[in-house]
Amino acid sequence: MLTGTDIYSLLPLIILAGSSVLIMLTIAIKRNHLLTNILSLTALGAAFTSLFEVASLAPRKLEPLLIVDGYSLFYLGLIFAATFIVIILSYNYLQKQDENKEEYYVLMLLAALGSSVLVLSTHFISIFLGLEVLSVSLYVLIAYLRKQDFAIEAGVKYLVLAAASSAFLLFGMALVYAKTGTMEFSLIGENLNLIDISLLSITGFAMMVVGVGFKLAVVPFHMWTPDVYEGAPAPVTAFVATVSKGGMFALLFRFFVEVNGYEFKSIILIFSIIAIASMLIGNLLALFQKNVKRILAYSSIAHLGYLLVAFIA
Repeated sequence: MLTGTDIYSLLPLIILAGSSVLIMLTIAIKRNHLLTNILSLTALGAAFTSLFEVASLAPRKLEPLLIVDGYSLFYLGLIFAATFIVIILSYNYLQKQDENKEEYYVLMLLAALGSSVLVLSTHFISIFLGLEVLSVSLYVLIAYLRKQDFAIEAGVKYLVLAAASSAFLLFGMALVYAKTGTMEFSLIGENLNLIDISLLSITGFAMMVVGVGFKLAVVPFHMWTPDVYEGAPAPVTAFVATVSKGGMFALLFRFFVEVNGYEFKSIILIFSIIAIASMLIGNLLALFQKNVKRILAYSSIAHLGYLLVAFIA
């Protein structure tokens, strides 16, 4: 049962969700690109400011799905700040495009909301809810410039591959649940200490690594990245490279700490191989690119490899 204090601790997320609805209603009444942009920036500014209010309540666990603590508030601040900058950059970019511009900001706020839920997650259900809110928003944002063939191609590729990665992630979660009997991070860690680490749990974690690996665009799950980065609108490319991957990385770190993932030597070995391959292949393939967006795509693959080195350490 959520108390008033629990609900208040979710104020940043409530502001984002409420602002999305408000902007949709504003669009229904009158379309105005500048007004929509200003409302979006105001919403993100209010959400960022609310973090300082919520910080006095941290750490606060909203059983069993979410936790509001210093770690999550730090990443929420990064997400809101990055989204704020992307929306500022989006205004002039969209002004030059022959598309409806206002819905873009609703999708951007919802994508930031999905990424924020990932950061707060301590349960498989909240992971999936946050991931789907983020992914469905990105499907549309990537293909937002409908009259450009590259944009449609990028959107379809991301749709198909993201659906496949979600299937891997869900099946991995199911296997871990079958072994431990719980979907809460901390209880998974406790139950794994009480039972023998079996092939079932290793397989479950490995399948989850596939799903997470796609979202982080690390080798060998990186093939979608250059095409999607090239076809997506430039501000959306920036959003995917920062907010989307940042939320997933924050979730990955929390999950492996909670479940004592460092005890799984085989999983650590997998991450080590992925990190080395991402650094090597990302940098080498970037040398052959002539398109700036594709260079940035391979650069992001290499940089995730660097981050994984720190994660493993």
